[in-house]
Amino acid sequence: MLQRCAPGSPGSRRVASALPPSASALRQRLRQCAERIPEAEAVLDLLEKCPEHHEKGGFPVIVFEGLDATGKTTVTQAVKDALNGILLQSPPACISQWRTVFDDEPTPIKRAFYAAGNYILASEIAAASTQAPVIIDRYWHSTAAYTIATETSGKVQDLPPVQDEVYQWPEDLLKPDLVLLLTVDPDERVRRLQHRGLEKTKEEAELEANSLFRQRVEESYRRMVNPACQEVDASPSKEEVLKTVREIIKKHCGL
Repeated sequence: MLQRCAPGSPGSRRVASALPPSASALRQRLRQCAERIPEAEAVLDLLEKCPEHHEKGGFPVIVFEGLDATGKTTVTQAVKDALNGILLQSPPACISQWRTVFDDEPTPIKRAFYAAGNYILASEIAAASTQAPVIIDRYWHSTAAYTIATETSGKVQDLPPVQDEVYQWPEDLLKPDLVLLLTVDPDERVRRLQHRGLEKTKEEAELEANSLFRQRVEESYRRMVNPACQEVDASPSKEEVLKTVREIIKKHCGL
């Protein structure tokens, strides 16, 4: 039985109010700020072009989740090549240029933007999955995990309880066939980030500076259900990780 946290539980109401539970809820939120933020109107226009219900094609849809520098870019590209698949990412290219605009907005608006990206992406997934296997670099679980971790303070035990419905996949969003969560040792992840030398996002800076935040994000990923994440240790060599990933995909998707 799914449940909402008790009203006094730390972070429970903040999470519920920050994370739009459906396409109609995020549309309403974006409309409220559209006069002030022209980009919100543009996102709404794209949402209106999306079908209300997305039908997945005959090819499997495989999502890769994880913190930055866990190897998602390398693995998703390798899997795409190996399966002759189509690679997509969230937020989709049509709205990614507006990330900096929404990242500076209050949490409810920022999360509505990222949630909208998932629904727009769902239209792309539906079309692509009629042609080839679809590989996705982040999807709904990222939106939810970062929202839950941001809106909850304290330690992992302060997160909403395991059966809370904030960990549920939205009923009106196209589901993937498989979700793989890539994880690496925290020190190794930081080393990889430094090696890349890329400019940090606000959330990445928070991940590096605040180990409790990182733990909340990863634990939120692990609590996701319907579909749940299958965890993969991405610390070994690229070849070993890819071998493990391919074995899981073959087992679950027959590819």
